[in-house]
Amino acid sequence: MLDLISAAVEYGGYISIIKLVGFLILFFAWLPLVSWVYQDAKMEGKEALWAGVVLGAGAVGTIVWLLVPIFIAGVLFYLIAVGGVSLAYVKHRNARVLDYDRVLTVDHIKNLLVSKEKKLEALKSFTFVTANKNEIPLPEPRTADFFGYKTSFDILNDAIWRRASSVAFSPTAEDYKVAYYVDGTSLKQPSIARDQMKHFVTFIKDLAGLDPKERRKPQKGRFVIRRGKNDMPWEVMTAGSTAGEQVRLKHIEQETISKLDEIGLMSEQFEKLSRLGDVKQGLCIVSGPVKSGVTTTLYSLLRNHDAFMNSVNTLERQLSGELPNITQNVFTLSDTGTTTFGKKLQAVVRMGPDIIGVSDCDDAETARVACAAARDGKLVYVTLKADSVMQALGKWMKLVGDRSAVAETLLCASSQRLVRKLCEECKQAYTPDKELLRKFNITADKKKVFYRAGKVLYDNRGKPSTCDNCQGTGFFERTGVFELVIMNDGLRKVVKQSKSLPEISAQFRRAKMLYLQEQVLRKVIEGTVSINEMIRVLSSSKTKKAKPT
Repeated sequence: MLDLISAAVEYGGYISIIKLVGFLILFFAWLPLVSWVYQDAKMEGKEALWAGVVLGAGAVGTIVWLLVPIFIAGVLFYLIAVGGVSLAYVKHRNARVLDYDRVLTVDHIKNLLVSKEKKLEALKSFTFVTANKNEIPLPEPRTADFFGYKTSFDILNDAIWRRASSVAFSPTAEDYKVAYYVDGTSLKQPSIARDQMKHFVTFIKDLAGLDPKERRKPQKGRFVIRRGKNDMPWEVMTAGSTAGEQVRLKHIEQETISKLDEIGLMSEQFEKLSRLGDVKQGLCIVSGPVKSGVTTTLYSLLRNHDAFMNSVNTLERQLSGELPNITQNVFTLSDTGTTTFGKKLQAVVRMGPDIIGVSDCDDAETARVACAAARDGKLVYVTLKADSVMQALGKWMKLVGDRSAVAETLLCASSQRLVRKLCEECKQAYTPDKELLRKFNITADKKKVFYRAGKVLYDNRGKPSTCDNCQGTGFFERTGVFELVIMNDGLRKVVKQSKSLPEISAQFRRAKMLYLQEQVLRKVIEGTVSINEMIRVLSSSKTKKAKPT
């Protein structure tokens, strides 16, 4: 009987070779998946849990597949069971790892085509050097040190490419907000997950010689990025807050002391200020808000004098750069116990310099010493915090307390701002609106074309094309804009006799002093600055001015 049944059944009547092969392929693909999940979940310490879940899903799916009489239904159940659990794990682990360690993402699929050696080679484009001047070797992949190294590399490599002077990390309840400061302006960047930031902060603190466990007290340190023979020093500053630890990285650039013709003066302003190189006595006021470049202007004016023919000294609260052949004196915390900034200036005056530069002159004692030195045959430059020439003059008269002394010694007064220059590679010309021209009192025949920051361009495939010069910001570097008045006998008489600042201001206008807005507008007309940049800079000054004290 059995022989008859066997003879009647053709080969493959009960077993389909194709179905069997398909079953075996899916079954044996499940086993390496269990192994990968077990190894991958070790970083979280839950390898047994997740490996067991995937193993159980595969086992249940296999049993149901074998019992279900419809082959396709069994396959679908198996794939849903194993695939669903696997995707759940991938989603869980991707939310807890660094961006570059996520799987089944577009970037991950692209990276599968890149060899491991090439991936690691990219991390060797520069080297981290600790505060103790030790080079950090590339850590072993998939370790906490590697995560910190890779995140630090990605952030700093991008920040350097974008010309960021500093990078700020601000904690929120969900993540860390990131901002680059480029050409004096904050540019928002994609946020960073708190878990990823944890690895980054630990690595950076170790690099800068700080305590990784201290998250409340402020800390400050330095490290270096080495590219070939070039070293790029960075400063790390951390401080605690209610939301978490704040972190700031600052690129410590080698200060290059600009010459007087490099700071952005208009031609007639440069001509007038350059004549001060031959003046032997008097006082010049250099003013502006915080971070408006007044120290750079002070240094440029001091460089305008021959340091070999003249003895030049400065008094500063903090050095911003090294001035060759000039004696730079710093008022330190140790001085506060025995002297004041004004007394320190008096000591500098007694040393007998011909020219003195005084940074941040903001008290009456210092102002009177500086004014007395200018009366006694010294050429003195002082910097003040002020929004305009008139505000600086009013502040100076109040500090000195002697209008006659101010009038007799004052040579010039300036106020300034820093504005971003349009990128020459991608700036775009446009015809300005007639209403805009009327608003700024510009005749249509005087300027028919203005320039603005270039927009993002796209190629035929829709891929954005970024300007290599400005990295897509539309701006490249900054320049100064100056409000300047040069004193003469008539204006000195006005300062001495006038009853109010508006009266003095009216006489300064008659002497052809242009306001800051008018000076910026000249740069707009010549195509160096955009009208929006002018509005941004001047409106920010008005906002600060309007804030209650």
